[in-house]
Amino acid sequence: MADLQSGEPKGSGEPKGVGGRPRDRHIDEAVIAATLAIQEEKGYSGVSLEAVARRAGTSRPAIYRRWPGRAPLVLAAVADRLDVPTPPDSGCTLCDMGESFNVFLAAYRTIRPEVLSALYAECAPDPDLRRRYLATVVEPARHAVGRTLDRATARRDLRAGVDRELLLDIVGSLVQYRAMFGREHLSDAEAQGAIETLLRGAAADYDALLAHSEALERAHLGGQAHHAHTPRAAPGSR
Repeated sequence: MADLQSGEPKGSGEPKGVGGRPRDRHIDEAVIAATLAIQEEKGYSGVSLEAVARRAGTSRPAIYRRWPGRAPLVLAAVADRLDVPTPPDSGCTLCDMGESFNVFLAAYRTIRPEVLSALYAECAPDPDLRRRYLATVVEPARHAVGRTLDRATARRDLRAGVDRELLLDIVGSLVQYRAMFGREHLSDAEAQGAIETLLRGAAADYDALLAHSEALERAHLGGQAHHAHTPRAAPGSR
């Protein structure tokens, strides 16, 4: 095991760091854990390489060799904490789109919204950091919900020609607005209301989607697992 204070690892099997120096995963793990703890306790402004080094029991140079600044370090910690989202896929478009709000909300429930907003403000002027922020915080949820929309489109639940990217923008931006600007997160009732409003414009037959959702709910209340419902066939497939 390495001496955390010096940052010098033992053994030759570790990945190489800057300048060919072997990289000790124990330091990486300690630094990431310290970063997550400090941002939770003190917010983004409380995170500094010095504070993290003290908490992790290592040195500022050891951290700097890995992450050359606060924003790259916090991005790495956020990436470590966030799970890869699963696309909602019950076969019920109304249900799945309601669940899509939770997919977008997951990042803001895991990392404090004020931390993410401050992190983005620091990343935004740098094209590479901005790209990495979006790839870490925004794109995984967008990709997952996009797959849900694709399944709804394949079932012909959405109108032909509906702008997929615009639908993703509408769902994601509502969540981000509520999370980032200090209002309460969307309640289940608000999320359902938003999806109903959205689908009234985007659905091929909104009333049919609503009837399908209500039938699933009755089956669920009757003791059948909602997720076990067989998806409806696309029109014309029989």
